[in-house]
Amino acid sequence: MDSLTQIVLGAAVGEAVLGRKVGNKAMLYGAIAGTIPDLDTFVGNFFDTITAIEIHRGFSHSIVFAVLFAPVFGWIISKIESKSEANWKNWSWLMFWGLFTHPLLDAHTTWGTQLFWPFELRLAYKNIFVIDPLYTLPFLVFLIMAMRLKRTDPRRKKYNQIGLIVSSIYLLVITLALKFYTFQKFENSLEEQNITYERMDTRPTPLNSILWTANIETENAFLIGNYSVFDTQPIEFYSVPKNYDLAANLKDDPNLKRLMQISEGWYTFSSKNGNLHFNDLRFGNLDIEDPDSEFIFSYELAKEHGELTATETEKEMTDAKKLLPRLWARILGN
Repeated sequence: MDSLTQIVLGAAVGEAVLGRKVGNKAMLYGAIAGTIPDLDTFVGNFFDTITAIEIHRGFSHSIVFAVLFAPVFGWIISKIESKSEANWKNWSWLMFWGLFTHPLLDAHTTWGTQLFWPFELRLAYKNIFVIDPLYTLPFLVFLIMAMRLKRTDPRRKKYNQIGLIVSSIYLLVITLALKFYTFQKFENSLEEQNITYERMDTRPTPLNSILWTANIETENAFLIGNYSVFDTQPIEFYSVPKNYDLAANLKDDPNLKRLMQISEGWYTFSSKNGNLHFNDLRFGNLDIEDPDSEFIFSYELAKEHGELTATETEKEMTDAKKLLPRLWARILGN
């Protein structure tokens, strides 16, 4: 999830664990714990693109990381807050839950997380977009209400609990129910249109849980369709050719195989200005209403010193500005 959401979650968890003893400092250190796992993006800057992708949401988003580093961070905080009522064990417990709930939340996004690192098992339930105001804003409001009260005020604990409950109901009940409902809609539509397919993957579109996208794999192409719970017209699917032949001479390249594994098989190739591009389909394209728009995650492939490299295609701010109005219109139904 985005940084603000992880800060809010970490702060709320910190308050739940230690707010009664240390007040707003529990929120402060909980917020810090909630941001620490995402420092892997900074570490990734020292590696090539493919390795950076593999690192992201890996070790730092695992149970192992939380168990190993919570006592370390707890000890550091206990030295900083030596006059506090909380001891090393208290701070370590707070840090553990702050570090652990971060990947638990990320597991619900499209990218997912390697919670059980070092095992190569990425959890990705794909029932919430990385930025979802309906999850974050109510959570933030209750957190601010709690923050403004004294640590001994019983309403403080109540407000924080309400925020945790509301956000959890949205994440674990509403979005999962919508994923199941929309999946059935896509499945029924494919059956009605007599479309034979190998597998299907669904996810919410940016900033909401009303409009959903489905990737459907067929023999030679991927079909992509969108469905809003407000739709009244049948679902339309458009085809994206796999174009695997474009990379036939690279099929045994180890770096290309790494990209294929990262994308979980949801990829295509395309040629632009004579350059070969690897497109990760899991995150959609830049314009939900334009099948020919570029994919959000696209990598230009090239050989450098005999080794295959991948360079992420840069996106312009104008791309996002075009996306939002079309997205909003599509959310309201076809």
